[in-house]
Amino acid sequence: MFITVQYNVTYTNEEKAEPLYFYEYGPKDLATIFFYMLIAIILHAVIQEYILDKINRRLHLSKTKHSKFNESGQLAFFYLFSFAWGTSILTAEDFATNPTLLWEDYPHTHMFFQVKFFYICQIAYWLHALPELYFQKVRKEDIPRQLYYTCLYIFHITGAYVLNLHRLGLILLVPHYLVELLFHASRLFYFSDENKQKGFTLWALLFVMARLLTLTLSVLTFGFGLARAENQDFSIAMGNFNVLTVRISCLAAICLTQAWMMWKFINFQLKKWREHTQNQVSKKKISSTKTKPSKKEFSKGHVVNGAAKLEDGASPRARKAKAS
Repeated sequence: MFITVQYNVTYTNEEKAEPLYFYEYGPKDLATIFFYMLIAIILHAVIQEYILDKINRRLHLSKTKHSKFNESGQLAFFYLFSFAWGTSILTAEDFATNPTLLWEDYPHTHMFFQVKFFYICQIAYWLHALPELYFQKVRKEDIPRQLYYTCLYIFHITGAYVLNLHRLGLILLVPHYLVELLFHASRLFYFSDENKQKGFTLWALLFVMARLLTLTLSVLTFGFGLARAENQDFSIAMGNFNVLTVRISCLAAICLTQAWMMWKFINFQLKKWREHTQNQVSKKKISSTKTKPSKKEFSKGHVVNGAAKLEDGASPRARKAKAS
């Protein structure tokens, strides 16, 4: 019950000799999620001790950069694994190339094994991030920020899983994880060498594109697809949540989250721009002070034995005394 995925449903097809195996969700999934949450805590400790700590000793980072390096290192591993796993699932599904399948034949109560196990691991990982705030001794200044995005991940992924919107959730998570992977990888390279900042430019471009993609698919799914579906009923037993209240709530939650992310993105870009301008001004000041000679240097280099010298070494002619 803890390790294996529960609620198996088998269908037989007359055209195919092999039966089709699908999965649904239920209360027993909580035990499975708890088990894989413990596995995530163990993997977190292994990555921290055998990979990140060794790199930290070589870089000699400050306490602030040390905390951010550990955060980006852990998330980079997770985003890379999740992006590769999610991409492999999308290549095997048809709704990746046909967006109408995101809302056709709703509710999508049946999932393949890979899809359900993907969601189980996603929820387990983000739940494990809550106790890790204590285990990793995260600074008090960083706790609210990490707590915000962790709770947002739990809320949205669990909502897509429970409301049988796993197709939409999967196709939105994969490009989002790619963008986040690029950001944290760029930040890791930046900590090793502050001159390596080209990755942030590519991340900024993909970040805006991912936000537009998320809003477009969400509006199409909730505003047009599910709104025009025939079975607009609320039934927990059938797994049907296609009613106006649920659609508006889901669309509002997604739009508000995207707006919050864009606000954080704009503030981040403004901060980087201010730091860049300050560095340019300081460099100009340093270069100007080096080129201009000081008064002491001028007096030392141009006055010898009380007589001023010209640049070619000749002393100026003395003035003739006036006749009395």
